[in-house]
Amino acid sequence: MAGPMKNLGDLAALLNHDFSDPDLLKAAVTHSSLVKGKGNKPSRPDYDRLEFLGDRVLGLVISEELFRRFPNAESGQLSRRYNAQVRRETLAEIGLEMGLQDYIQMAGDLAASGGRENPAILEDVMEAIIAALYLDGGMRVARSFIKLKWWPRFDRKDASKKDAKSALQEWLAKNGRVLPVYAVVEETGPDHDRKFKVMVTVEGFSSTTGSGSSKRSAEQKAAAKMLKELQGE
Repeated sequence: MAGPMKNLGDLAALLNHDFSDPDLLKAAVTHSSLVKGKGNKPSRPDYDRLEFLGDRVLGLVISEELFRRFPNAESGQLSRRYNAQVRRETLAEIGLEMGLQDYIQMAGDLAASGGRENPAILEDVMEAIIAALYLDGGMRVARSFIKLKWWPRFDRKDASKKDAKSALQEWLAKNGRVLPVYAVVEETGPDHDRKFKVMVTVEGFSSTTGSGSSKRSAEQKAAAKMLKELQGE
């Protein structure tokens, strides 16, 4: 069973929304480990389906605001700003700032191994909460929450900075070199806490590796190391 949780009424207050259907919020913070057993039907809804919808709602709201806020930005600049706002690290950071981990309901063994602070789980729950707000109160309510948590981040200095993979690709293209090749060379840990090691290869240079809790973060770290070596040659 899951460990002791904070009251979901407190979470609703934190979200500044009085849910007409509290079960939506309950599902949004429920991990599948608590409700799905092998060969058994789920005992109650978890956040899987809500996470799918919340990802799209967040993407639309962020895209629309970036389009409005930066009228002179090129599509590439808008894409970099967008990626910075919807990536796992951003959602997990916002979740931790809110204390969201104290409301996530999951199996006791998963919670004991740090599951509530897992960036991938925090990302999913955050997206599920956005979906719950959208379904219960409409786009106005979902947008209000996103505005409160995301708008202050738009003007950060690194909001439009190229990510390492993009920067590496541009450097190679400018120098007439073949594009890099990424490969997962190691994958460890349980399903709820996977660790990835990725190697990036550039023709004519020694490969570099990076590790992270997702393939994307591992690729970014490997690319950053490669770019540093190339620019320092």
